[in-house]
Amino acid sequence: MATRVIPYEDIEKQNYYMQCVRDINLGKSEQPTACIKTFGCQMNEHDSEKIAGMVERMGYRIVPDEIEGKYDGKICDLIVFNTCCIRENAEEKVFGHIGALKGAKRTKPEMLTAVCGCMTEQPHIIDEINKKYKNVDILFGTHNLHRLPEFIYNSIFNNCRVCEISHTEGEVAEGLPIKRDSNFKAWVTIMYGCNNFCTYCIVPYVRGRERSRKMADILNEIKSLAANGVREITLLGQNVNSYGKDLTENDGCRSFADLLTAICESIKDTGLKRIRFMTSHPKDLSDELIDVMAKYPAVCKQLHLPVQAGSTAILNKMNRRYTKESYLALVERIRAKMPDIVLSTDIIVGFPEETSEDFEETLDLVTKVQYDMAYTFIYSPRVGTPAAKNPNQVPEEEVKEHFGKLVELQNSVDRKKNEAMVGKTVEVLCEGYDPENEQYFGRTYADSPDIDGRVLFEDIKNCSEAAGKFVKVYIDSAQTWSLDGHAVEWEE
Repeated sequence: MATRVIPYEDIEKQNYYMQCVRDINLGKSEQPTACIKTFGCQMNEHDSEKIAGMVERMGYRIVPDEIEGKYDGKICDLIVFNTCCIRENAEEKVFGHIGALKGAKRTKPEMLTAVCGCMTEQPHIIDEINKKYKNVDILFGTHNLHRLPEFIYNSIFNNCRVCEISHTEGEVAEGLPIKRDSNFKAWVTIMYGCNNFCTYCIVPYVRGRERSRKMADILNEIKSLAANGVREITLLGQNVNSYGKDLTENDGCRSFADLLTAICESIKDTGLKRIRFMTSHPKDLSDELIDVMAKYPAVCKQLHLPVQAGSTAILNKMNRRYTKESYLALVERIRAKMPDIVLSTDIIVGFPEETSEDFEETLDLVTKVQYDMAYTFIYSPRVGTPAAKNPNQVPEEEVKEHFGKLVELQNSVDRKKNEAMVGKTVEVLCEGYDPENEQYFGRTYADSPDIDGRVLFEDIKNCSEAAGKFVKVYIDSAQTWSLDGHAVEWEE
């Protein structure tokens, strides 16, 4: 089934509700405040930018969440929790935050609390919120985020809880306002959902099946970002390598390699200097995509390639659809084309039925690949997934022991790789200045926004308006998670 774009008329309907709420807020003696708390991945962060765009257009002033539900000592008028359900502790954090607002709701009954995101796509979560958290006013899911203005309008006028979870598949919303967190870096979603059904993962159940945005819409968004001074974009999708499989010939390109080529060609004469993407499923990473990455200088030679486990037996139980050997062969092909590639990965420890021998296979793979960064997780059972029903869960003490060994191994690799950078000059995208430590900070091509390490550097010239500029930095010393240096040359 081809991806369906939500009709223009439906978006215009939400624009109407935005104006209605804005009219209400303009009539108040003081501009109402709103804060948005985001949990989870980059997709959630970008969804929160869309939420912020709609909320701001409705006349709210977006504020940071200084103390639970408060800003500058005052209870906020609107609080939105954009949630994640990948791991159990993320859900526990959300419930803790919602529970902490019960007192604020009693003090200020007109305050609106909304909960959205992946958690709300799970029936048992909705049941728990309905039973235990009467202070929540609005509940909506990942598929109807664009209807937030309507939900806020209805909650205000009807003074009742709004709970609408849509499981409609195959829809993409275009034309929503976005309040981006940065004016020089940006997230750009190219697709939604996942068709892979890894046995430990809840994402296909809460994000739905794969839906690709049309190439023309993506290119128009990127051109607009470039025209407004953005220097780096990150293309987002649960599995970007699957981009285009659901599109028709009339929609333009049919593969992620085609899309990446079109993007690189479109930005040649702009100030947009870096293109990166995440996340890539190893089974779908084509040789064509590797060639495109190698060809275009704008594509960061950095790749997040989640392996999850080093044992083929466990990979089969995870439904990953590749083997340890085929993964290692893929890494070899990537490095043959791009010797300077920076590789990161995700690894799960303690998957059901994982033996000590299976875990040793993971250590062996990590030793052979020598990842520049590895995000390591203890297996967390998710309700509704096949793995959660497996009776052969690994004992907690064994999992903790294995996890410690993996972290120790990867930390040693991280230190070695960072130490090798000492004495080199690297190009850094400056992201700001820390007055407390009297240092600038930024990222090389190797560092993904918000998740990877940073470069900290000094400059006696104290460059004004440094954020968003590229600078050559000489690396003086290295830590496990960061590099320290001094500025050599700023771009004009």
